[in-house]
Amino acid sequence: MPTDEDSLIRHYTLSPADRLEIAVRRRKHNQLGFAVQLCLMRYPGRTLMANEIPPRMMLHYIAEQLNAEPESFNSYARREPTRLEHVSHLLAYLGMRTAAAPDRRAALMSGIETAATTDKGSSIAKAIVTTMRERNVVLPTPDTIERIGLAARAIARRRAEAALISGFSAEQLQSLDDLLKVDPAIAQTRFHWLRSAPDAPGSSNLVAMMERLSFIRTLNIDPRLQGRIHSGRWDQMIREGDVTPAWLAADFNASRRRATIVAQVIKLGHKLTDDAVTMFIKLIGRLFSQANNRKKQRHAETRKETAKALRLFLDTISALQAANDNDEDAIETINRYVGWHRLLQVKPALEAMVENGDPDPLLVAVEQYANVRKYAALFLRTFAFRSARRNDPLLAAIETLKSLYEDGRRSLPDRVPVAHLGTTARKLIFSGSKPDRRLYEIATLAALRERLRSADVWVEGSRVFRPMDEHLMPRPAFTDLKDTDQLGLGVQRDGAQWLAQMQQLLDFNLKRLAHRARNGKLEGVRLEAGTLLVTPLASEVPAAAEELNLELNDMYPLVEVPDLLREVHEWTGFADQFTYVRTGDMPQNIAAMLAGTLADATNLGPKRMAGASKGISAHQIGWMRMFHARTETYRAAQASVTDAHARHPHALLWGNGTTASSDGQFFRASDRAAGRGDINLHYGSEPGTKFYSHLSDQYGYFSILPISPTESEAAYVLDGLFDHDTILDIEEHFTDTGGASDHVFALFALIGKRFAPRLRNLKDRKFHTFEKADTYPALADHIGVRINTALIMEYWDDLLHLAASIRARTVAPSTILKKLAASPNPSQLAKALRELGRIERSLFMIEWYSSPALRRRCQAGLNKGEAAHKLKRAVFFHERGEIRDRSFESQAFRASGLNLVVSAIVHWNTVYLSRAVTHLLQGGRNIPDALLKHVSPLSWEHINLTGIYAWDTAPDLPEGFRPLRLPGKMLLAA
Repeated sequence: MPTDEDSLIRHYTLSPADRLEIAVRRRKHNQLGFAVQLCLMRYPGRTLMANEIPPRMMLHYIAEQLNAEPESFNSYARREPTRLEHVSHLLAYLGMRTAAAPDRRAALMSGIETAATTDKGSSIAKAIVTTMRERNVVLPTPDTIERIGLAARAIARRRAEAALISGFSAEQLQSLDDLLKVDPAIAQTRFHWLRSAPDAPGSSNLVAMMERLSFIRTLNIDPRLQGRIHSGRWDQMIREGDVTPAWLAADFNASRRRATIVAQVIKLGHKLTDDAVTMFIKLIGRLFSQANNRKKQRHAETRKETAKALRLFLDTISALQAANDNDEDAIETINRYVGWHRLLQVKPALEAMVENGDPDPLLVAVEQYANVRKYAALFLRTFAFRSARRNDPLLAAIETLKSLYEDGRRSLPDRVPVAHLGTTARKLIFSGSKPDRRLYEIATLAALRERLRSADVWVEGSRVFRPMDEHLMPRPAFTDLKDTDQLGLGVQRDGAQWLAQMQQLLDFNLKRLAHRARNGKLEGVRLEAGTLLVTPLASEVPAAAEELNLELNDMYPLVEVPDLLREVHEWTGFADQFTYVRTGDMPQNIAAMLAGTLADATNLGPKRMAGASKGISAHQIGWMRMFHARTETYRAAQASVTDAHARHPHALLWGNGTTASSDGQFFRASDRAAGRGDINLHYGSEPGTKFYSHLSDQYGYFSILPISPTESEAAYVLDGLFDHDTILDIEEHFTDTGGASDHVFALFALIGKRFAPRLRNLKDRKFHTFEKADTYPALADHIGVRINTALIMEYWDDLLHLAASIRARTVAPSTILKKLAASPNPSQLAKALRELGRIERSLFMIEWYSSPALRRRCQAGLNKGEAAHKLKRAVFFHERGEIRDRSFESQAFRASGLNLVVSAIVHWNTVYLSRAVTHLLQGGRNIPDALLKHVSPLSWEHINLTGIYAWDTAPDLPEGFRPLRLPGKMLLAA
């Protein structure tokens, strides 16, 4: 029953005819009861239950129209026949009837139709209710609707399962069942074997992946079977199958068991294809990375010999100079000072040093040819590569290599495709009397790697390595949105109009910047020798804020982390979002769910968490993690905490939730995870993983993603703005230099958001203009190449298509940005996006120089993220804070758990920080908001993160909150 004013007016305003019908009833309480029955049967379409009391707002609204007292309703229907008589009369008055068998069948069919697309009970129930209303039928009891909905969902599931396996022969069905039986050859079920493919980059692991892929192909399951059922039902089937071990699948009925296996096999075919190609790209990249490292190592090892050769060369020059000065014979002088025999002896070594002094990386990489050969032939045979180019020489080269492998030939034929190779590689391959087969193969594999990364070449059956257009929304859908002006982007449909506005804006701002720079009117910026120099900002945090921060931190109650999580759950209900994968039910064991979340956050793991906990077993935690913890449930739980935090009045002191920052945090990898981790020398020589997270100006986390430390952060800046379910609407985003690129500037402008990175070496970055550089003589040293407007106009529609696809969440921004940045020869679309980004970056740099407020705002946003990193490091403390999970899914769970627990700590601190401030204000303290906004909720000294975790005891909080630690109480306790 609705209770808000708008709904009450819309649904429960009585007409003159209604009033006449009501007036026939005797006594006010019967009139009011009759009116309530009338309203309820009209909306939501059901009768008043026996002894049911309507909501107070509804009762008052109806009573006011009848000049009756709401309390008189208590006297209504003391006789059950009175209520039933009223219902009978109202059925005739409203033209309604009770539900009959045909109505329930129609509702069931409607429920089945909806359940074919989703498993969500609310959507199915809504479809059933809508059908009942359309047939002008009084809604049955909630239990009846639920039973119809459950039956509809069960039927929809069975139909989907039957559709998926229809047409299979008895032999095929038996082969599916055999996947759940232990195969003596591998001492495990093939179902488990397929799902446990190794993911650490290595030649043997890549071969193992392709062996599994070959086995899947022997099952002859057409991936197009997926199209037989709705995508929503397919996704649910995949979610259930992902958490179903072989022993549990064996207990399913035949239809469900076989459909689950078919869905998993199709999904694994795509996943193994994507993972194998990704591993190939990593292996070839690592091959050349190791080649460059070996070059550096060899230079270091030959340093002593090089120094000796240079000393000998210096002595020879000195001897020649002496001979010239004294008019002596040069050879005799050299022989006397250096020794002719020494020069002849060192000649072979010098020739070798000159020849091998700076070898091409390809020559060093080919030294590992034996390792590459272990997987190269199988890789090329396993996958079918496609290209948009007609007669692509790379594909011809791949076919040449495949034929060489099949024939067992070691030498290249007289003529081979070479147009896919660079000039240097060709010279090296054909430098000898015969072309070098090993160099040709390595160079071709390296070219394939680059083309795969840039989506210039793709793989059949892959979901990641597809043509660029297949990642975007369908072109007809984009055209319809554009024609109806519903793109919702930050730029106009007309590219010429947008460029004209940008040209005028950029020209005006550059001239104003030049004028202010010449006249010294830029605060914190000076012009020296034609170069703009920015003075670093001083700290804005007053000393009084530091003192207040210490005082308030001492007032936080002492708390154990399990109790903190339980309290935040009671405030926000975040643990209820971890719904059961099949039924959508909330978890029954909240303590086990919280323990599993903390196990991820602290890097302890479920088994060790169970060992360190009281009242929780490893089985309970494992069950909750297996069937309740998923990417989407973690997102929903994160949104619950972040939304509650954003609505808290104290959080508004830090910001309004429209700005955010993002940054990566490096965690070392050890043990089994070390083989999967990548090495970025910026963080040392050990492998690891980055957790790239997004933080609002209110200290509320809303997105986190594990990424490789070797990847550019710029590709993932936009992901976090779309990959969340919170109420936050970020309008301005801050990053450090690592998150900035011209492509990112362009996409932010296209989707209608503001990008504000803190750029290093700003004085070395150029403005890009529409006019010639001499138009702005004062800034001549800062002017770069002109904007290529023709290129932007030529690809304007494609740029809008790209931005609209990101806006509609059809594709993750990182997917596009990585492909656009991967190719050594950027596509025209990538160049057009860069040109647009140059315009936006130039405008931003002008504002950066001109606006101290922007610089302070950006600095403050980034400072919040860097301070929050310390809290994350404190929480993620087990195993020395090192990642030990090999799979991306496990690392994603660690990251999501860490984000969720840190968000819970921040929200808990905010609640008690607000109570501490209120206590001080009630005591007569004057604390201005300008001072209070510098007190952050990132403290953790009062939280016990270690020790034995007690989940079976609930603290006694008479007032609903813990008492603050006040100086008088602490002194008394002492």
